[in-house]
Amino acid sequence: MGIFYRVGFYFEEGSLSALCKYQRIDNDKIQGKENADHGLNIVRFVIFLYLDNPKSQQYMDSKSNNIDTKKFRVKPDSKVNLNKIATKPSGPELSKDDAKRQLNESRERLAEIQDMFYAHNKYAVLIIFQAMDAAGKDGAVKHIMSGFNPLGVKVSSFKAPNSTELDHNYFWRHQLALPARGEIAIHNRSHYENVLVTRVHPEFVLSENIPGIDDIKHVNNSFWQNRFKQIRRFEKNLNENGTIVLKFFLHLSKKEQKKRFIERIDNPGKNWKFSHSDMKERGFWDEYQKAYGDAISETSTKESPWFIIPADDKRYARLAIASVITDEFEKLKIHYPKVSEKQRAELQKAKTQLMAEGDKNERKNGLEKTLKVTKK
Repeated sequence: MGIFYRVGFYFEEGSLSALCKYQRIDNDKIQGKENADHGLNIVRFVIFLYLDNPKSQQYMDSKSNNIDTKKFRVKPDSKVNLNKIATKPSGPELSKDDAKRQLNESRERLAEIQDMFYAHNKYAVLIIFQAMDAAGKDGAVKHIMSGFNPLGVKVSSFKAPNSTELDHNYFWRHQLALPARGEIAIHNRSHYENVLVTRVHPEFVLSENIPGIDDIKHVNNSFWQNRFKQIRRFEKNLNENGTIVLKFFLHLSKKEQKKRFIERIDNPGKNWKFSHSDMKERGFWDEYQKAYGDAISETSTKESPWFIIPADDKRYARLAIASVITDEFEKLKIHYPKVSEKQRAELQKAKTQLMAEGDKNERKNGLEKTLKVTKK
């Protein structure tokens, strides 16, 4: 049988709060054979101070793989032509075992960083995924983010806006899903749909009931430039108030999309993932490539960058995304909250109370056993 141990405490506005990091170990190793023989399932609490703890920085300094994430980042003012960007990674193919091992390492590392990120409580992170159908957005969220504590992460998937959403500005529904400080929000599709789907199908803009836009001829280049400006302003406001915005475009080839569509049709367990509208939108492939290229070119900034991830190889894409997220977290210089001498004294007091609580339970259990033997 195992127990959980290690409890870290930190202070916030004068109150004692608990930041717990649990590790599972064997009873025999922590309690000793004697306690195990007596059947005492006692949870021992060890106060673990994060102040000046070398492991805190170790989480932020170690590397789990050799992927150069800089090559995915789109520099500000770049003119993106997706037809000239590879959809497959360069170099030797990553084996399934190597990919699994490195992804597991990345997940563990992200979980460690998230723990510190939550305690630091200064920043929020918004991660955006955009791609053509079947590029692997859902899989990326599932495999990469599974290492995070779900209490600090919220995932939102956005489909076509409903009537209530259309009665608000196009940022409204996405603002409702923004992360709080210490949280990570993942948007599977985002406010960028309003310069992607509506760019390919400008007639959809008329459903937004925007003053002065009552004819499709008004949805012109000036309209789109203004909308790009709105997005840059929106993301700048987020960044200036502590929200880090990371945007990923999963770059899939048309050939690979065809392959994945056929797999969805042939596999009964994946039939639900395919719809006639997928084929309809595939017919606008070139238009979407142009729309994505323009959107990325106009909105990739130093503070809120786009990352173009080769997506034909799912294993590589997931590892590349995890590597980018890890690297971007490292730039934040986050750390566990430090405690004062007064707070240290409070910690020691809490430890004494907890240890005494354990001794009291042991004496009570011993007394109960003695009484039972006496009655017999």
